[in-house]
Amino acid sequence: MILIPVDKQAIKVKQIKVLQLGASTGLYGAERWILALIRSLPLDHLDLWVGAIKDSPLQQVDLCQEAEVSGFKTVIFEGFGRFNLHAVGLVRQFIKSNSIDILHTHGYKSDLIGIIATKGTACKVISTPHGWTKKPDLKLFCYEIIDRLIFPFCDAVVPLSKTMAEPLRKIPRLAKKLYLIPNGVDILEIETIDSVAEEMRRWKEEGTLIAGYIGRLISGKGIETLLTSLLEPGMDNWRLAIIGDGEQGDEFKSLSQRLGLCERVKFFGFRPDRLNFLRGFDAFVLPSESEGIPRCLMEAMAARVPVVASDIPGCRYLVDHKCTGLLFETNNASDLAQALLSLVSEPQLTQKLVNAAYDHVNTYYSASRMAREYGLLYERLLTDSII
Repeated sequence: MILIPVDKQAIKVKQIKVLQLGASTGLYGAERWILALIRSLPLDHLDLWVGAIKDSPLQQVDLCQEAEVSGFKTVIFEGFGRFNLHAVGLVRQFIKSNSIDILHTHGYKSDLIGIIATKGTACKVISTPHGWTKKPDLKLFCYEIIDRLIFPFCDAVVPLSKTMAEPLRKIPRLAKKLYLIPNGVDILEIETIDSVAEEMRRWKEEGTLIAGYIGRLISGKGIETLLTSLLEPGMDNWRLAIIGDGEQGDEFKSLSQRLGLCERVKFFGFRPDRLNFLRGFDAFVLPSESEGIPRCLMEAMAARVPVVASDIPGCRYLVDHKCTGLLFETNNASDLAQALLSLVSEPQLTQKLVNAAYDHVNTYYSASRMAREYGLLYERLLTDSII
């Protein structure tokens, strides 16, 4: 069983109608990925919709709101709970009434609903898995197992990295449907941000160094390690800015208080101006226990912010130690602190890391490259069905 590369000679077909179906739980890695993809796809022969399955009546669907701001058509399906048959009917009705050619799903809920909703239609299903939870509860663990088991019913499954692809090859009848298209980031969006968030500007005026984290506050992200690193020798002048929210946000805030870090750590919650915060960081830190190919690292590298990341497979795709960034032993607060301190003590190395990281992301992980390959995949799936 081998991975099948995207065919660069795909035949041009009629205008393709695509529905991107994501989640409604904030704007994190997968949602940012969808936005980067649609903004970079060639719109001359693609008719794009962005949809989300709403989990609860009062939930704000940030993905669709952000897509609308960028000028894309959006649709919201009510599917309260982790799986809802009513949502299946709504998605199926939308696909048929709008003659959708490609349903591009993101996450176990949209995967399952999408596969059932397209049954008996001509619509093709592409799933892009964005990673799996490191320490899920029993219910989430079962859903994620089911997600992997239903992949063979998709027309294509496109993991973001070789690390994610390898285990999927072992699933029966899936190998020939695997397409490897590496993750990408919208570099142009990042380069247009030239101002620093006011909160970060004030911290800098006080003469402090800023370590920053942007992402979900959930188990497996290594937030405990990040907080504890501030207590290591030599770290007195560092402060920590945490951007994002999540189920364990209150738990991490309590930990910060118990560690006596209230004056040095600030939880800013979800911020639509996260890139302005990023511009103010002296270092971006990703202390996760597991990742695919992290978009947040790509964004930091594209913003020319030094990156320090845990030494795990997903981070190693982007961070070549002492070449494009610094790696530290996972869950080792002392090792993390030493990496941060070295950025200050070795400014020439830091500048070298920043320049090499930007070149690496710009060359291999741009959203434009990723979007071209997805456009070719859309064409190939429809061409194969015609042939």
